[in-house]
Amino acid sequence: MTRSEVRFAVGAVTRADIPALCADLAELLHGTPGGIVVCEVTGTPAADVALVEALARLRLTARRHGRRLHVAGAGPELLTLTGLLGLTDVLFEPVLPQVGRETEEREQAGGVEEVVDARDPSV
Repeated sequence: MTRSEVRFAVGAVTRADIPALCADLAELLHGTPGGIVVCEVTGTPAADVALVEALARLRLTARRHGRRLHVAGAGPELLTLTGLLGLTDVLFEPVLPQVGRETEEREQAGGVEEVVDARDPSV
């Protein structure tokens, strides 16, 4: 564990548990420098919507304290559920940003040609 890394474990949760989890994380992070929060979910008995909601809210709490949240130990059920909810990219973003990569210029799909109407004014 590095100095800028904080470990936080999440077990079985209900929606009623989420505010307390977020308060616990906020208290743990208060006054500490930025870095990564590693949220361990290996011990969770089953993936459900309450767990996904808890992870999303914990991510927001971490961001409010200048930290990034990394979910560790996610099983296939949790990955499938977050995919169905459209949150995979949000909850499972890479820990380290890709440095030095240039954005690629978008090209039109193959076989697609732009049609120019002679009546359109030129720019």
